Amino acid sequence: MADTETAYEPRLKSDYRQRIRKVMKDQFGYTNEMQIPKLDKIVLNMGIGEAVSDSKKTASAMKDLGAIAGQKPLPTKARTSIAGFKLREGMVIGAKVTLRKDRMYEFLDRLITIALPRVKDFRGLKPTSFDGRGNYAMGLKEHLVFPEINYDEIDQVWGMDIIVCTTARTDDEARALLKEFQFPFTTQ
Repeated sequence: MADTETAYEPRLKSDYRQRIRKVMKDQFGYTNEMQIPKLDKIVLNMGIGEAVSDSKKTASAMKDLGAIAGQKPLPTKARTSIAGFKLREGMVIGAKVTLRKDRMYEFLDRLITIALPRVKDFRGLKPTSFDGRGNYAMGLKEHLVFPEINYDEIDQVWGMDIIVCTTARTDDEARALLKEFQFPFTTQ
């Protein structure tokens, strides 16, 4: 039985399959197709520690992160109690989302083409924010740069961390891979 619907593939995923794999193979001289680095996952993390006293802010931040990611966020809870911060063990102090496959490519496309150009005084991403194992981390001070967030409906501006995990073994391989995905790194 033939499938009548045409299969949709994200723009960056098809670009990776058709162009980026060949460029990476030529640049690093891989002998096996499985050696070529690829994107593994993207983790979005939003710390909402100020919302300890107000559960409405927690719900609002989780709703915004869900709109940005396109899937339901997982609440992160405090491991220990800290009296100085009025924090008890088990309280929700953040939210995270792990994106894989097509959702990951869709998010990356929105991040590079829409969100980063909207950041105020944006001069590029630091090319040194790799962890030594081929993963890249960056932070945003405002979640308002994403088109899914309606500016009139937000009650507080939240910052967020974005971690791009790759299968690259070294930072140089990961940097080359992300450059091919058009990451706007500064030249330094």
